[in-house]
Amino acid sequence: MTTPNSQSDAAPAEGRGCLGCEGGGGSTSPPLDPVADRRAERAVASGFLVSTVGALGLGVVYWRGGQPQLEGLFLALALGGLGLGFILWSRRFMPHEPVVEARHPIASTDEEVEAFREEFDQGEMILTRRKLLVRSAGAAVIALGGALLFPIRSLGPRPGRGLKETPFEKGVYLVDAENERIRADDVNVDGVLTVFPEVTPEPDSEEPPRPALQADSPTLLIRPSGTVRPRDGRDGWTVDGLVAYSKLCTHVGCPVGLYQADEHLLLCPCHQSTFDVLDGARPVFGPATRSLPQLPIAVDDEGFVVAEGDFSGPTGSGFWDRDR
Repeated sequence: MTTPNSQSDAAPAEGRGCLGCEGGGGSTSPPLDPVADRRAERAVASGFLVSTVGALGLGVVYWRGGQPQLEGLFLALALGGLGLGFILWSRRFMPHEPVVEARHPIASTDEEVEAFREEFDQGEMILTRRKLLVRSAGAAVIALGGALLFPIRSLGPRPGRGLKETPFEKGVYLVDAENERIRADDVNVDGVLTVFPEVTPEPDSEEPPRPALQADSPTLLIRPSGTVRPRDGRDGWTVDGLVAYSKLCTHVGCPVGLYQADEHLLLCPCHQSTFDVLDGARPVFGPATRSLPQLPIAVDDEGFVVAEGDFSGPTGSGFWDRDR
């Protein structure tokens, strides 16, 4: 039992096409106009061409070092041209009129089948005639995709061992910020000095060496009044009462610059991590969980302090493959 308002009796909205309705005449798509089609085709292809040029320009600018204003301009051209091309394509070459069909029996009439065949043939003809559009759209998408791969270059080279090694090695002198070598007797009892690996001056360079620029290697050279208890395998890493530890906190890499001489403790001012100088710089308070890396040292025949190798472990805060 149906009512006058049931969907099966609904009539198509006024002004809309009715696929298969009696007297509807099938599709209401306008007939093709070759001149207008060519004009629209050139407009769509122009949009894709602008997108391609913008994407190529973006890639070139980025490859040559980057310039934010130009990158923004070329990215806008690439995306804007691509969007404009697709909008014009959809407005001119894609069916957009609403089609309403009442719910009559599912089986199609001969008129409906014929109307569908005509529309399908018309769509196939449109696609085969638009090779220029397909190719220009493909070029724009490929160029934009290629340009978006360039930022991968910003990731830089693989770090390798760069995060795990410092310039310290056997025979490298310990120096102050002015690249002056440190003697063992320069450090008083319960005194502490910030030292660095010696930097060899560049030939014909007017700039003085600046060892303090080596961010991974600042070191605390300490002469505690107490007796240092060496860790296993570190016998001989201290000399003449001197011991050396990395100055970079193992929590987040802040400089551990405060030495409490009466307690033989190093304090990081950032988050109050505290390290025991006499016990391998073991953390005894605060968020740090690892000891400060120790530097093996010796004294040469002239009394200068030299490194006997690199630190016992990577300096600074933790990272994803520290122990690998």
